[in-house]
Amino acid sequence: MDKGLSAWHLTMMALGTVIGGSFFLGSAVITKTAGPSILIAYLLAGALVYVILFSLSEMTVADPTPGSFRTFAQRAYGEGVGFVVGWVYWTGLVLAMSSEAMAAAILLKVWLPGISIVLAGSAIIIAVTLLNLLGAEQLSKLESGLAVVKIFAIIGFILLAFSLIGGFVQGVPAIGISVLATESWFPSGLGGLAGSMLIVVLTFAGFEIIGLAASEASNPRRTVPQAIRYTVVSLVGIYLLAFLSLLLLIPTAVLSENESPLVAALARWGLTWAGTVMNVVLIIAILSTMLAAMFGLGRMVRSLAADGHAPSWVKDEGNIPRRGILFSGAGMLVCMALGLVLPQTVYLFLISSGGFSLLFSYSIILATHYKFRKTCGCPPTGQCQLPGYPYTSWLAIVGCGAIIVSMPLVPGQGAGLLAGLILVALYTVAFFVRSRLGKTAKVQQSIQSSAVLRPQFEMAEELQPKIGEDNETKRPEL
Repeated sequence: MDKGLSAWHLTMMALGTVIGGSFFLGSAVITKTAGPSILIAYLLAGALVYVILFSLSEMTVADPTPGSFRTFAQRAYGEGVGFVVGWVYWTGLVLAMSSEAMAAAILLKVWLPGISIVLAGSAIIIAVTLLNLLGAEQLSKLESGLAVVKIFAIIGFILLAFSLIGGFVQGVPAIGISVLATESWFPSGLGGLAGSMLIVVLTFAGFEIIGLAASEASNPRRTVPQAIRYTVVSLVGIYLLAFLSLLLLIPTAVLSENESPLVAALARWGLTWAGTVMNVVLIIAILSTMLAAMFGLGRMVRSLAADGHAPSWVKDEGNIPRRGILFSGAGMLVCMALGLVLPQTVYLFLISSGGFSLLFSYSIILATHYKFRKTCGCPPTGQCQLPGYPYTSWLAIVGCGAIIVSMPLVPGQGAGLLAGLILVALYTVAFFVRSRLGKTAKVQQSIQSSAVLRPQFEMAEELQPKIGEDNETKRPEL
């Protein structure tokens, strides 16, 4: 029997990362903005995720190396790109997960009103960090259990919704399609659809964990493509059914960003107990997302350290990247502390860079795969998985670019675009400074080495004439 992560484990880790607080709580904003066209947005996002995942899969199947897309990008475009994309991804995800910890702490205050948000948030981060030290196999089992809870919660919502629609709930008349029939499909025009694409794509964010975990899979060439197919089909199917159910239950205009749209939809028809249940599910969803994200962060740090792009003291050769995990946990604690020290506007500016960081990484994956296929062809031995190459690659790259450009259309995400660009610029400068200092250090070391050797050569030259002189003095006269 093969050891390592199976296709099921990889799929559940991906679903555990993807289905988080952004779906259960944050989707209210985009549903209100896009209206029923949110279904179109999810179909488009699903197609984009399909191309990105299979682009990553082709490279991973050819070489399931630690570091995944960061390592592939470095090989294709040089050390600078590998350095920048690795640290931008790490920083964006650490900022996002510290924000998730704060959100979970706020939710816990519903049952524990006396608890400090700082204490609860710190405890959550520490617990997530320590659990990741158990290793991939133990974590995958825990993550599978948490992911199942989230999936069952969504399926439960869908079943309840269709029971209400069909009139199978006692005391509630059949709703039918009356709510959706009165809705405008594009309440904010095409701009509303375009603006919603950022958050829609971010509700899929985290699927790249499959690539980061591939080096620990039992048989990457078989399990990675299987896991990707399961992930794409599951996510697109669950999201489309969930949002169709939502649109049939409640007018999008009455949704509020301060309440889960799923809770609001059920409460509108008298199922007020759904709020308590959904709070529990939301906390589980956040913990599940943080666990899977920490798994990927630890392996990203190990990959950076292995190539000399991170401090040497975080380098770890064991099966479990303990130092990378602890380093990432410490980063989350620092980011959470920044949220308490910095003005709220500055902190939100930092947090908003998370969406850009992920889209930037996805664009790099697509660009790297395009060059990979152009150079290497179908990997390995003709097993191509991405249909329509290179046209699908071009469309996906343009799609990612369009979503990044449309970020200012979403309230608050204009700052995210600016923060993300600043983050890329800072890491680019950091790489060139580091490279310059590294070259200077090598030159100085070379000079010092030659300085140590020079006296020895000089001494040897001084000795040579003396030997000659001695020989001449000892030479007998003719």
